[in-house]
Amino acid sequence: MIRLGIDIGGSATKGALVDTLTGELVSERVRIETEAFAKPKVIIAAVDSIRKTLGYQGMIGAGFPGIVKSGVSLTAANMHKSWVNADIAQMIAGKTGQGAVVLNDADAAGLAEMRFGNEEARKHHTVLFLTIGTGIGSAIFVKGQLMPNTEFGHLKIRGKDAEHRASDAIRRQEKLSWRKWGERFSEALQTYEFLLNPDLIILGGGLSYRFELFAKYLKTGTRVVPAKLQNLAGIIGAAMAAREQDLA
Repeated sequence: MIRLGIDIGGSATKGALVDTLTGELVSERVRIETEAFAKPKVIIAAVDSIRKTLGYQGMIGAGFPGIVKSGVSLTAANMHKSWVNADIAQMIAGKTGQGAVVLNDADAAGLAEMRFGNEEARKHHTVLFLTIGTGIGSAIFVKGQLMPNTEFGHLKIRGKDAEHRASDAIRRQEKLSWRKWGERFSEALQTYEFLLNPDLIILGGGLSYRFELFAKYLKTGTRVVPAKLQNLAGIIGAAMAAREQDLA
């Protein structure tokens, strides 16, 4: 079953057609750059542009960086404030003329990785999935079941949100070496480890491509591995959500 998956981010909106039975992309990945803190109408227009470029009609799945319930975003930490309490699913449906389902972006990516990515993850009781990008997104799975809308990127580390100390955006902004950034990120992982006691930690997002550059600086008792789907996971997971919505 082919569905359109959309990954809404702070600097770009990406989308592709996905075979939801295999987890494989069956189209090009379309990326539309947007200014930081773009208003909803700009990004919703980007979603429709991606749909038109791919010639798609049908249910659309979208991941959004914030707490999402019933298609409504309750938070928008790294997005324009007007996203708060926005009915994103309704906005996408209104613009595109297609049905839409929206979920937290890290939840979407984690669902994809658990199903189509790391086989080791499916063997463990508790798995923590993190995305490293503009912020730090999180998803936790217990016996394969997702606990939705966790926001561990906002857990305080040394008086700051973890993502304000150790996201990829902070690494680039402060021009941190891989060692310095890795030590900061390791501190966040150790805090998550203490609180959650996961059996495995999977790192996704853009930095999953560069795992070998910082892996040696991560000091945890829990095994840490890069996501196999890397930064395509959000698109794949969003498409999975669209398929599930159709089947509901």
